[in-house]
Amino acid sequence: MKILYYDCFSGISGDMNLGAMLDLGVSKSFLIKELGKLNIKGWKIAAERDQRHGIEGTRVTVKITGTQHHHRNLGDIERIIDRSKLDTRTKELSMKIFMKVARAEALVHGIPVEKVHFHEVGAIDSIIDIVGAAICFNSLDVDEVHVSPVELGGGFVKCEHGTLPVPAPATAEIIKGMSVKAGGVNFEATTPTGAAILSALGKRFGSPAGFTVIKTGYGVGQKENPDVPNLLRVFLGETEEEKSGHDALLLECNIDDMNPEFFDYISEKLFDAGASDVYITNIIMKKGRPGNVLNIICEPGTEEKLKEIIFTESTSVGIRSIPFRKDTLVRKFEVRKTIYGNVTIKRSYYKGRQVSVKPEYEDIKKIALEKGIPVKEIYNNVLAVLVNTNLFPTSR
Repeated sequence: MKILYYDCFSGISGDMNLGAMLDLGVSKSFLIKELGKLNIKGWKIAAERDQRHGIEGTRVTVKITGTQHHHRNLGDIERIIDRSKLDTRTKELSMKIFMKVARAEALVHGIPVEKVHFHEVGAIDSIIDIVGAAICFNSLDVDEVHVSPVELGGGFVKCEHGTLPVPAPATAEIIKGMSVKAGGVNFEATTPTGAAILSALGKRFGSPAGFTVIKTGYGVGQKENPDVPNLLRVFLGETEEEKSGHDALLLECNIDDMNPEFFDYISEKLFDAGASDVYITNIIMKKGRPGNVLNIICEPGTEEKLKEIIFTESTSVGIRSIPFRKDTLVRKFEVRKTIYGNVTIKRSYYKGRQVSVKPEYEDIKKIALEKGIPVKEIYNNVLAVLVNTNLFPTSR
């Protein structure tokens, strides 16, 4: 299995992440070409070789060439991304990262998420950082992202709301469930954007699983620090989990006193927080009362933030945590041009052999709504093309 391992010994910011991605091998020209699909002006990317404590890497700076519109709400960001010519996967991942920040800001300020006005994160450079992160991640075509304990830093940081303690309140919300450390440096080592990238991408947090290193990249930060080099180190690696599987957790709780309409909202929040799967089982409880079991499958290191959602959003007063072994197929995604437009294709492999292929339902659904064509017609026709062009091998 192909993994990306973030070694955040000196924290992470949006520009450090872009630097690490370019240093890992993502083409700068490809990144700029894809970012151009956003159709926003007033920016350019400078990428140059730099060093911290004798370690060479790539330092990326997003330079503003025009007047910025500093205050954007979530709807403004969504319109920019949705109207762009980016592929569906990049749009969805970009919005997932932005939603991490939006929900944190909403919680900190006590307002609905749609009322959140982005300041620093609504600026052009942060839009480039977040969408650029999605572009780079998808181009690397990895199966999972693992994250080391994340250095938060210390001291205070100045922002739109004044001088705030490190970690900034939004960052403190986003990092819930992550393995972190603080005080290694006396500045804001992990920004809200950096934390949101890790939260959106990460499957495992904490001590790394064993893996074979293929390539290493360094993203150089903007600060000079005499004690710890201001660098983000990222490893591209391979694990044996394609063959052997890995440990996972099942969280479950019995619920018989909650409006069942709430399950949809809770499930959505759990998925956004990193749950691998969420499902509900009907049961009969004591005294013949009908109830439900809320089941959540997750990776080790994500359970605390999932438990918080269960306890704060549902009526459950207790959660069972059950460790188990999880064996999954390796999945790869690609975008193919069809008569209906671009469609994401999901391929599944067992021991290196493709065993299934199918079009991504969300892409099919979007096309059906836009063109007024039945979902089953688009789905069956795209699948037929995959089979007839030998892209899906027949059973032997």
